[in-house]
This record gives sequence, C-alpha cells and structure tokens, in this order.
Amino acid sequence: MDQKRAIKLLTDSNALLTGHFMLASGNHSERYIQCALLLSRPDLAVEFLQDIADHFKGDSIDIVAAPAVGGIIVSYEVGRFLGKRTIFLERENGIMSLRRGFGIKEGEKVLIVEDVITTGSSVLEVRDAVLGKGGHVIAFASLVNRSAGRFKPGLPYYFCIDMDIPIYNPDDCPLCQKGTPVVKPGSKGLV
Repeated sequence: MDQKRAIKLLTDSNALLTGHFMLASGNHSERYIQCALLLSRPDLAVEFLQDIADHFKGDSIDIVAAPAVGGIIVSYEVGRFLGKRTIFLERENGIMSLRRGFGIKEGEKVLIVEDVITTGSSVLEVRDAVLGKGGHVIAFASLVNRSAGRFKPGLPYYFCIDMDIPIYNPDDCPLCQKGTPVVKPGSKGLV
C-alpha cells in the first residue's frame, strides 16, 4: 500500500491521534493509532483490508485468526476477501484461548492478523495457542506496524504501513516531564 495514501486514510478517519498516551505495554507515546476509528469507516478501511488479502491471495491458507478485540474486524474482512474461515482468540484467565465454539484442526494453515502491532505480544500469544491446537502458522499481517523492528516473529510479516513512532519508558517520558496528562486508549483493560 502506498504510504502517503495510508496516512491519508488514517487521518481522514481520525484514527491517527496526537497527545500523550499510555500504551498497553505501560510505555508512553505522543502518537496513537486508534484503528477502531479507521475500521468504523468501511469506505476507508477497505483499502487496507484488500491490500492484506491481495498480498496473501496465492498462499495456502485455511483460517484467518486474530486476537480480540482489535483484530476481529481485520480477520473477518481479510477472510471474506480470501474466501476463508475466520476466528478470533480471547484471553481467558489471562491466557489467549479459543472460545465460542472456534476450533483448529491438526495441520490447518493459519494467517494471524491484527490492527496494530507494537510489541507483537498479542499475536505471539495467538501463535502459541494455534500451535498448541496443532495448527500451522504461515504468516502474520497487520494494518499498521509500529514495532520499529522489535517484532521479529521468525515468519513472514506483511503490513500495510510502517510507522516509526517513538515510545518512552514512563520514567524517561518527556511528556510526563512536561506534566502533560496521559490518556489510556486501547482494549487491554484500559479506558
């Protein structure tokens, strides 16, 4: 996907936020990508989702899987474009699990998708759960990669846009030092 076009779509959907944010990792950042706002605009999000599906069109995939909550729509739409079954995994007692009747058969090939990957911890938990059920993870994909090279899954990883946004330890955060109030967006038990 063209990077300028991706930025325009994120901006037009109000998904690219500026301020002082606490990330799910506990670290801080001055920019946040709220992909829920992008995904609330199917007319804009479709370009991202089609881009991922087009990238994997020739691959042998049985299931498109994602962590809840951010990856659910991504999984559904990419799976729809590919004509494949979609599932999402949720944490149950702190462990990423298959629930709601979802299952993976031995040897099924799984593409794991997410909205934004920063550390990759959620998709790696999904990977571990898929492997634990006998599935075979073939690749990862996300709308936005903001890992700055930290996410190295050892498998192919495709993303629509790469955004190198600085992340600060709260003890060294220049926004905290200025006294800028912190906001906790996201879906991991945060506001």
